[in-house]
Amino acid sequence: MKSKGEMEDQISRALTQWEKEYLGRGPISVKTDIVRNMIIVQLRGILTPAEQKLAETKEGMLSIKRIRSELIESGSEQLKEMILSMTGKNVASIHTDISTHTGERIIVFLLSENLEEEFQK
Repeated sequence: MKSKGEMEDQISRALTQWEKEYLGRGPISVKTDIVRNMIIVQLRGILTPAEQKLAETKEGMLSIKRIRSELIESGSEQLKEMILSMTGKNVASIHTDISTHTGERIIVFLLSENLEEEFQK
């Protein structure tokens, strides 16, 4: 069995690859933490230069948030399958938000079971 750190790294790498393949551009850095029944992923540097310019207005900022949220939602089945294949745990729900100020996205995968306790055995 993998260590907690190894699994967190594997998830980070897989999400980076998914972002590149599905969204066409990967983040600059990714950090994943497994906490109880949650996988919390922080992606930095995800906005394109055009999105950064668009985010200078309130309408642009809201548009980026809406579109990026819809893109994640459209790929949610792929993401759920990816997490299931790596952890053996079903994803109950996915929650995400993006900061147009910092260019960061947070994705939280809520699992049907406590994954962290697997590493404490």
